[in-house]
Amino acid sequence: MIKKMLIILVLFLSSCSLPGLGGNTKNNDVVISGGDTAERRIMAEILVQMINHYDPTINTSIIDNLGTTMLIVQTITREDANASSVMYTGTSLTGELQLEVTTDVNQAFWSVVEGYNTQFEAVWFPSYGFGNTYAFMVTKDFQEETGVTSLSDLQSYASKLRVGVDTSWISRQGDGYEDFKRIYGYDFKEVLPMSIGLVYSAVEAGEMDVVLGYSTDGRIDAYDLVLLDDDKKLFPPYDASPVITKKVLSAHPILEEIVLKLEGTIDETLMQAMNRQHDEMRVEASVIAQKFLEINNYFEDIEPIPLREREGYNTILGGHQ
Repeated sequence: MIKKMLIILVLFLSSCSLPGLGGNTKNNDVVISGGDTAERRIMAEILVQMINHYDPTINTSIIDNLGTTMLIVQTITREDANASSVMYTGTSLTGELQLEVTTDVNQAFWSVVEGYNTQFEAVWFPSYGFGNTYAFMVTKDFQEETGVTSLSDLQSYASKLRVGVDTSWISRQGDGYEDFKRIYGYDFKEVLPMSIGLVYSAVEAGEMDVVLGYSTDGRIDAYDLVLLDDDKKLFPPYDASPVITKKVLSAHPILEEIVLKLEGTIDETLMQAMNRQHDEMRVEASVIAQKFLEINNYFEDIEPIPLREREGYNTILGGHQ
């Protein structure tokens, strides 16, 4: 256990710039944990630029290059950061919150809202509007040759298929490899773990027949891939939301309104397009965020309903009944 914690600490220290080089949570600066994916980097920039637009007196900074959700959670529990640009219901449900997996979107959402409120003294905000779930995918040529559109359709070809999957998915509880075999009732010829960043090029190059990736990755469109329907609902919802600690929200009450202006403003198609700009076209996350916000005039015409006036949040956070 000690060895495992030391490895995590080394990875953490080597993968991000700690406060002191940027913002400081002890001064109630807003320090946002981003990540090492295009999506988390872009959303971190969108949050920072929204805050700077509405209240430039608030100091903001981003901790980037965090490779896992658990590292992001650590930055918050250690008070190195007080916000996360993106968290996903399905990931946090069975991850840091250690709750039962569910495919019910509403149940999953309120479970993580309540869990973050009680365990981390943080607010899990309403979704940006997109979800980024695990998704099996094939090339369009493969689909045209076989006619498959769903995971159930793959069963007829499974004994001949080479499948590349995210390394962490192999041992994942709730919606991982063992759960796939239990729910769908079949296995593949070969299941090869690899970095998530390699799966798209592997299937596009014909090295794999099927791969497991993320549904909003920009490389899906770039490599002309097709998502297969999870028709037996293996994967829980992975709706994307920002998370902010109650401490910094109390220090800067305007933050709630700023973040809520982003509710429901980004769907999967738009997020995939922005991810592709970053990953394939090498556009900086800050530039993508700025363009998105300028096109939408920083959502100045949106007057969001406060959380404590909303059913569900009013029970968890307290407020108007």
